[in-house]
Amino acid sequence: MNDSPAGRLQTLFEGHRLTPTQRRIAHCMVRRAADVPFLSSVELADLAGVSQPSVTRFAVALGFDGYPALRRHLRESVPAAPEETVGHNEYQQAVLGEIENLRHLADLLADPAPVVRAGRLLAASRPLPVLGLRAASSQARGFAYFAGKVHPDVRLLDEGGSMLEDRIDAVVRAGASTLLCFALPRHPREVVDALAYARTAGLTVVTVAESAFAPVAAHSDLLIPAPVGTGLAFDTACAPMLLGRVLLEAMADELPDAQARLEEFDTRAATRGLFVD
Repeated sequence: MNDSPAGRLQTLFEGHRLTPTQRRIAHCMVRRAADVPFLSSVELADLAGVSQPSVTRFAVALGFDGYPALRRHLRESVPAAPEETVGHNEYQQAVLGEIENLRHLADLLADPAPVVRAGRLLAASRPLPVLGLRAASSQARGFAYFAGKVHPDVRLLDEGGSMLEDRIDAVVRAGASTLLCFALPRHPREVVDALAYARTAGLTVVTVAESAFAPVAAHSDLLIPAPVGTGLAFDTACAPMLLGRVLLEAMADELPDAQARLEEFDTRAATRGLFVD
């Protein structure tokens, strides 16, 4: 069981049918898990970009009499005060926030079963399509670069537009069984549409997203969350990047010739003088 503040919030939300607005509130609470027990309903509404009555209705949907009862429950389950950041400038606070995100990811990985399952699905898919658009394109490209050294056929899908569904059709015709998606905020509509199309085409969708309440969750067969940092003008994604490397490791463990492929690559690289170290 994930016993971090974010993990306890995830458990609290499980099993509830939430509206899109309520999922937005839940997502915001997970991202600010350490602070939420100390926020008023107005403050939470401002952070989530919703109305204060929406926060109240959200608390009722979770089975509480109102937001004060929900906050009281959170304070009892997360008694410690938020980490003191006095004396840290905004850049240090952003780094500390990413460290906390990595701690949340470590807590999540205490149960390795989802990652092991994902590794098996990725290893078995020939070819393996890897999707990531806009903010998530670098995550997808990095995964595909390394995956190509151990997997026999990796196909990067990092461009949107009218050709995206054609490329999904092409990998299905070639025998693909699973699609890996990296999805980060703000979520492009075409990513959500592409995942819906991929599942219609028969692909199993494995997704790395910032939250189990991300818009892509409804179109994912297996979603593994990794929080993003929001302390700077542009989100930071250290945890999703690290989760991508963890998935690479899990996939390589399922490929019997992965080590041989790596050694073959090293031999060719040495022959070509590819690297200077």
